[in-house]
Amino acid sequence: MSSELEFSGEICLKYDLLVENGLVVDGTGNPWFKAEIGILDEHIESIGNLRDSDAEKRIDATGLIVAPGFIDIHTHSDFPVLIDPRVESKVRQGVTTEVIGNCGTSAAPMNSDVKAYRARFMGAQFAGGLDWKSMDDYLNVLDNRGASFNVVPLVGHGTVRQNVMGFEMRAPTLSELRAMTRLVEEAMEEGAWGISTGLIYPPSCYAKTDEIVELAKVLPKYGGIYFSHIRGEGDTLLDAVKEAIEVGERAEAPVEIAHFKATGRRNWGRTEQSLRLVEEARSRGVDVTFDQYPYIASSTGLTAELPEWSLEGGASKLLERLRSPEERRRIAESPVIEERDWNNIVIASSKNHPQHEGKSVSEIARLEKKDPFDMVFDLLLAEEGQVNVVIFEMNEEDVRRVMRSPYMMVGSDSRAVAPLGILGTGKPHPRYYGTFPRVIGHYVREGVITLQEAIRKMTSLPAQRLGLKDRGLLKEGFKADITVFDPNKVKDEATFTDPHRFPSGIPYVIVNGTLVVDKSEHTGALPGKTLRKYQKESRQRRGP
Repeated sequence: MSSELEFSGEICLKYDLLVENGLVVDGTGNPWFKAEIGILDEHIESIGNLRDSDAEKRIDATGLIVAPGFIDIHTHSDFPVLIDPRVESKVRQGVTTEVIGNCGTSAAPMNSDVKAYRARFMGAQFAGGLDWKSMDDYLNVLDNRGASFNVVPLVGHGTVRQNVMGFEMRAPTLSELRAMTRLVEEAMEEGAWGISTGLIYPPSCYAKTDEIVELAKVLPKYGGIYFSHIRGEGDTLLDAVKEAIEVGERAEAPVEIAHFKATGRRNWGRTEQSLRLVEEARSRGVDVTFDQYPYIASSTGLTAELPEWSLEGGASKLLERLRSPEERRRIAESPVIEERDWNNIVIASSKNHPQHEGKSVSEIARLEKKDPFDMVFDLLLAEEGQVNVVIFEMNEEDVRRVMRSPYMMVGSDSRAVAPLGILGTGKPHPRYYGTFPRVIGHYVREGVITLQEAIRKMTSLPAQRLGLKDRGLLKEGFKADITVFDPNKVKDEATFTDPHRFPSGIPYVIVNGTLVVDKSEHTGALPGKTLRKYQKESRQRRGP
């Protein structure tokens, strides 16, 4: 806590923490400047020449960049943060705030049917034993457990649909649509910052555009945003981007398109057209932006390689179909929304078949002397549908083109993991550990974007996008979320073959004024907070 000292009749502050001798990149996009940052309690109290000030603890940032804490606008840490609240794979990247509930899936709301489904098919990721129903319940659980980063929650359209309709492949009735609308309204009133869709995943993929528009119409009242994993990023890319824009235009809500890219060799280069669609939408007043992770490989569940109809009814119905020779043949012959190449699809996690991890579907099929489809079907049966994959399907020039756009912000599309324990299994995509340091350590050094622009895309831009009024900048009075890194040494150490490795060159991370990473080691501190959009602003309007 802070205290005051008196010298020659003048009152001088004694800071809790003083970051001195650093090169400050404040998040605005401006060049660095030399200054000290004095922290009292949770806030930045002063920025300037404070070297002669007193402080409980001092950090010497000589030769280091002092930046706002990174805001990861696209994550899936809803359940892992309950398993390990230290969230080391994220805070060691410099991440101080995460947006959870993306791609149509959120921890809440959760009725008894959804809970039972998750308890069976999510295993350790479900964090069984913790109980909640509403968004408010879930956020209260997070508050009680604590976390090393701040949490910004979204409500998932797929989760809302599952609560009302299960995994039925049809349009909702009027009463079902009203029930889904009520769930979205309740989640927004309890703190959600928007609604997300995962339009290649069931049950979100079963919704037509009109359904999504009706639910998104809830958002303007609460200042919410429509976040979308669009309806395909390969052959359907342009129509999918147009649909996301249409939802925002008709609902009069801002749009955030997830992990902006073009997948499949025949679609490489189409980001020129998709970026043009964003520019055209913005020119007519539709507020569209997007996020990106800096890799040429994606990652998802193996079931994403199956046709949508085969997933109707959820995982249990899929498993029934995979036991039928006729249904297996039908699945293999059905078209899918994305280009499929078994040579480029690598098993990332398989609980009962760890020997498959790191191998492509084609390689495993050859070793087992099976047709690739049969190998996939057998593996999904053995793992009850829970198999994650990494897919090498993007082009480097597309990655760079998207990264240069002023509308792009950085999002890892990952969940918090750890090298040890139940969160340390498999060979996850290296973005889980390396997204933010890779942007700086690779793309800034390669000259794709400048350092100050990279930091803007990680800090003030996502903060502005969300409506965070006291984070994302190094500014007096703002929350003291700060990342300190060596611009010459910061590097993503995680690789596709050895992913469970923390990055290097990020010695200090501060969350709400508390050191979470000190000299490159996690302190064990859990100072993060759940940030609630509507409730927070309502309290400000009503007063104390």
